[in-house]
Amino acid sequence: MKKKKLLIYAHYYTPDVASTGQILKELAEGMLDTFDITVICVVPSYSGKIEAKYKTKKFYYEEINGVKVVRIRVPEFSKQNKVSRIKNIMSYFFGSMLATFKVGHQDYVFSISQPPILGGLLGVWGKWTKQAKFIYNIQDFNPEQVMAVGYSKNKLLLKLMMALDKFSCRQSSLVITVGRDLVTTLKERFKPGKAPKVAMINNWIDEKAIHPVAAEDSHVLVFKRKYHLEDKFIVMYSGNIGLYYDLENLIKVVQKFPAETKVSDGREVEFVFVGAGTMLSTLKEYVEKHHMQNVKFVPYQPKSELIYSLNAADIHWCVNAKGIKGVSCPSKFYGIAAAGKPVLGVLESGSEVQRLIAEHHGGYLAAPGDYAKVESNLKRVFAHTSELAKMGRNNREHLVSNLTKQLSIRRYSELITSLKGNG
Repeated sequence: MKKKKLLIYAHYYTPDVASTGQILKELAEGMLDTFDITVICVVPSYSGKIEAKYKTKKFYYEEINGVKVVRIRVPEFSKQNKVSRIKNIMSYFFGSMLATFKVGHQDYVFSISQPPILGGLLGVWGKWTKQAKFIYNIQDFNPEQVMAVGYSKNKLLLKLMMALDKFSCRQSSLVITVGRDLVTTLKERFKPGKAPKVAMINNWIDEKAIHPVAAEDSHVLVFKRKYHLEDKFIVMYSGNIGLYYDLENLIKVVQKFPAETKVSDGREVEFVFVGAGTMLSTLKEYVEKHHMQNVKFVPYQPKSELIYSLNAADIHWCVNAKGIKGVSCPSKFYGIAAAGKPVLGVLESGSEVQRLIAEHHGGYLAAPGDYAKVESNLKRVFAHTSELAKMGRNNREHLVSNLTKQLSIRRYSELITSLKGNG
C-alpha cells in the first residue's frame, strides 16, 4: 500500500541542537513506517553561524535516515540582536513558502508553533497550496509567552498576533499540544464549544539513548575533568539560557551559596550552566561582577555526549518564569528523568511538568518568584543528599512506563491517520 505524504515545517532540524529540532527528527524518523516524509527547514544555524557550504544556493536537498529534507539558506544572526534575528526568521518564513512549491503533492501538513505565529501560518499556507489536512503542533503559545515575560507591550501587535494564531488554530484539522495545561489554554482562547479539535501528547527524549550512567563511568569523569568538576556536588541547568526561565533572578539565589558551601557528604557545591541563549552574557556578567567562584558556564554538548553531561549532575534545575503555565512546557524535564536524576523545579502549580514531578515525587518544587522557597529547597538538598537517588529513580521509572518516545510517536501516527478527507 502506497504511503501517504506528510510535509513537516521545522524551523530547526538535525544537526541543529534546538530541542524542537531534535524532537521533530525523532518524530519524522519514527513515522516513516506510516508516511513518506519531507521536512522544510533552515540550513544548520541554531548558533547563528552558518557553514560556507550552505551559503551559495537558496535551497539544499538532502536525505537523512530516510527523511527528505529541503533546507533554506538564511542570513547569519546574533541572539543578542533583535533585528538580525527578525531578518533570519523572515528569510525562513518566505523561503519556506517558496519551498512548498518544490515538494509535490502532500496529504498532510504538519507545522509547529515556532517561529511564533509564523509557524502556524506556514501550516495554513501548506494546507491551502497542497489541499492537505493541517496538523498544528503547539509547543508554545504566543502571544501569551511574549506577554508573560514582557518581551513586548505593544497592544496592537499582541492583538494581531493573537488573531493570527487563533486563525491558524481554526484552519487546522487538529491541534496537538504537549501538556494538560496547554489544552486548557487552547480551549480558553475560544468561546465554549468553538475551540478546534485538540489532543495532548507529551514530548519525550529517547530513553534508550539517555539513561542512568554510574558516576564513575569514564565518559562522565572525562566531562568532569574537562570542566574541573571532580569531586563536586553539581547543580546543573542544561538547555536554552533564554528569556523564559527567570535565570537572571535565580542567579541571585545561587549567589547566597558561596564557594565554600558543602553538602552533607562533604563535597563542595558547584552550579553549572550548560547551553547558550540570549541571557548567557547577562548571567556571565553577574557572576563576574559578584566574584562567584562556584559557577561555571559550559557550551552545548553534542547529542552523543548529552548522556554524560546530564549524568554528571547530582540534581537538575527545571524552571520557567511566572506566567508560563499553560503557555510552554519545559521539555528538558524528559532528559533529566531519562538520566534518572532528581529535579529542582521552579514551576507554576498545575503546569504539566510540575504535576509530573509532584505526582511521582521526583524532586523539590517552588513557584516562580518564590525565591525564599527556592533557597530553602537548595538548603534541604544540600543537607539531605540521601533523598536524591530515590527521586531520580521515580522520574526514570515513570518515564519508562508512561512517557516513552515509542508511545508518543505512535500516538502522533494514529491521530494523523485518523483525519479523513482533504483540506
